[in-house]
Amino acid sequence: MNSIKVAILNVTGYAGISLARILHRHPNVEIAAITGRSEAGKRLSEIFPHLSSLDMEIEKEVSSEVDLVFSCLPHSSSASVLESFISRGIKVIDLSADFRIKDPIEYEHWYKIKHPCPKYLDAAVYGLPEIHGSEIAKADLIASPGCYATAAILALAPIVKSDVITGDIIIDAKSGVSGSGRSTSLETHFSEVNESVSAYSVDGHRHLAEVTQELAFLNQVKSLKTTMLTHLIPITRGIMVSCYVPLENKGSNVYSKEEIKQIYKDFYRNKPFVSVNESPPSTKEVAGTNKCLIYSTIDVKTNRLIVISCIDNLIKGAAGQAVQSMNMMLGVNEEEGISDLALYP
Repeated sequence: MNSIKVAILNVTGYAGISLARILHRHPNVEIAAITGRSEAGKRLSEIFPHLSSLDMEIEKEVSSEVDLVFSCLPHSSSASVLESFISRGIKVIDLSADFRIKDPIEYEHWYKIKHPCPKYLDAAVYGLPEIHGSEIAKADLIASPGCYATAAILALAPIVKSDVITGDIIIDAKSGVSGSGRSTSLETHFSEVNESVSAYSVDGHRHLAEVTQELAFLNQVKSLKTTMLTHLIPITRGIMVSCYVPLENKGSNVYSKEEIKQIYKDFYRNKPFVSVNESPPSTKEVAGTNKCLIYSTIDVKTNRLIVISCIDNLIKGAAGQAVQSMNMMLGVNEEEGISDLALYP
């Protein structure tokens, strides 16, 4: 196929530069325009020397004709800018939260702002390829999931869909510092983060709205209550999510570890970016990749399922997953441009 012309809005954030790195090597893509709010007029290589081979000028607005737009703008700003592209029939993949939550009232509750463009919410497809692959392939507007939401939904989807759980879901989530973005703050200052672990958003993280929405989509019969607590850990990139869920009895017996693992293997068969591990994964194993590694076991004393998932928050949790959705929209190999092995050690 001929290369499609893409634009990256707000290329200077971590998701934006990750997209630029991936798309620069993608055989089906030409990066036609990159924008940045505070760095407009500068060359990309001035700010990011590691992208010197992609020596483009950062524009304030897209000046070229493009076929597809990736937006790495913050929530509310993203939808406002994207409206003109959507109305012209240009394909859009939004990495902000603006089109993820279908209910505008729920969006307003979590993001403390009235939705800037609610008329396109019904048209948006939640861009988690392992769940919504067939819809993504036909979509013009993709709402790429949040990083925590990606790790949590992939960890829980098979058992929620299979209806083998009962009781409340608890999600214990931990992220590296790059999840907070590139802007400086005291909370992400090296001296504050190094050799420390802290909980944050203790009254509910915004990504919980996506998790509950998607789990309800997978099981519309059972009402599931979900609690998620997020933590900042002193690493640059990576997310580990540990989920705890009571299991239903299997008739007069209980499910075995092998039976639960088989549910996961069946659910993710032919899903190239999710692997069901034989041992607990670590964030090092997914660094720089679009992979999600999942491990499940059972606390036999309580008949409680424990599921662990790991992703790179900047790749499977952002840029890589957005490119995975793009590949599906273009009808090319799902793995094109994002099949890298882990950066180890």
